[in-house]
This record gives sequence, structure tokens and C-alpha cells, in this order.
Amino acid sequence: MIFRDREEAGRMLSERLLSYQGRDAVVLAIPRGGVVVGYEVATNLEMPLDVIVPRKIPAPGQPELAIGAVVAVDGFETVLNDRLVSQLGVTRDYLDRTVAREQAEITRRLRLYRGDRPGPDLMHRTAILVDDGVATGYTMRAAIEAVRRLDVAQVVVAIPVAPPETYQELFTLADLVVCLATPEGFTAVGEWYEHFEQVSDEEVVRLLRQAEALTTAGQGATSGGAAGGRGGI
Repeated sequence: MIFRDREEAGRMLSERLLSYQGRDAVVLAIPRGGVVVGYEVATNLEMPLDVIVPRKIPAPGQPELAIGAVVAVDGFETVLNDRLVSQLGVTRDYLDRTVAREQAEITRRLRLYRGDRPGPDLMHRTAILVDDGVATGYTMRAAIEAVRRLDVAQVVVAIPVAPPETYQELFTLADLVVCLATPEGFTAVGEWYEHFEQVSDEEVVRLLRQAEALTTAGQGATSGGAAGGRGGI
């Protein structure tokens, strides 16, 4: 299966998630490309949209190879592939420097994307984690482990495409994984899209604000869809 673009993938995912419409759920998209997909899911299902920002920890000298990920949730959470870290001889100094750099980038993005607005209250709600696809799955794994700490009712992963082995791993971590395609011979997410242009920070901010306006108009200020509080990210 090849998707025309992220918008089409998001619309297709929303059709597979129709049973969640009307439930107390929040779409948490992974920037940047995942926000485009997540916007379609959230608006089609009339759910609030927000972001969760995991960042890949690349292997030394191999920027495309993930040896883990870091994400912010009531502090920072780091997930490592201990086997790869040991196999590649990754030093503690490298990990400390790289994690610190990614933490700074997460902080920058959250400030840019949310401004002064707090993250959503996820306690006892369904968290639907959305990206435009996963490869190794380490950023999504970090996101799952992070929201698990917030006493959510359910963790749902919604992705257009993933390699079969990553799909199976995510299935052991989330309550439900909705994945439209699990092709063999997977090399990169972008190869499964006709159009896979880079998404800018400005586009992410625009979509988040647009989704917030739709949520406010549709549910009113008392819906609590973007309210902060215990269990917020």
C-alpha cells in the first residue's frame, strides 16, 4: 500500500478508529509529520489534538540508526536499546551528551508548539498516539511508556505503516495498534508515500491552533479537552 500523502493516511486511519468517536480520548501526535496525520484523525473523529515529543537517540556516526529515544512527561524519560548500546560500544559520555541535546530540543519544541498552554490532562482517558509511520519504533515506544505513567485508561497506537517486526513489538506495549500496512522489505517510512515533504514547525503550530479552534467550537470551553492538571504531559 502506498499513500498519496499524510492527509490521506490520516483519513484512512480515522476510518479504522471510528469506534472511538464520542469517547473521552485525546490524539497525541508525534511532530512533525505525525501532526499532519493526527490532525486528520482528530478532526474526523471530533477529538482534541495535542503533541507528544519523543526524540531519537542516534548511534554514533549513524544518524539513521536509533539506539533509543527520550521523551518529556513529568520530567524526561529515556528508553535505550541495551543490546545495541553494548554491541556498538556506546560510551556513557556520548549518551549523556546526546540525551541532553535531545532534551533541549524537546523543551524548545513544546514551548513553540504549545506556548503557555499546558498539556492535556490524560488521567483515565484514552491516549491515541499517532505518527506518519515507524521504523525501529523507539520514539513510539518512548511515547507509550511515558503516557503509561499518567494513569490513562487505554493506549492506542495509530500509524499508517511499519515493518512487521516493529508492529509486533508495539502490540506487546500498547493496548491496541492500528496499522494500515506492514510491508516486508521495509527501509524507510517515506518510501510508502507518493508525497513526503518535510513538515515545518510553522505547519505544526498552524494545525494545532486550527484543531484547538475546532474543538472549542464543537465542544465548548467546558469540554476539558486541552485542560491541564494531574496527569498532564
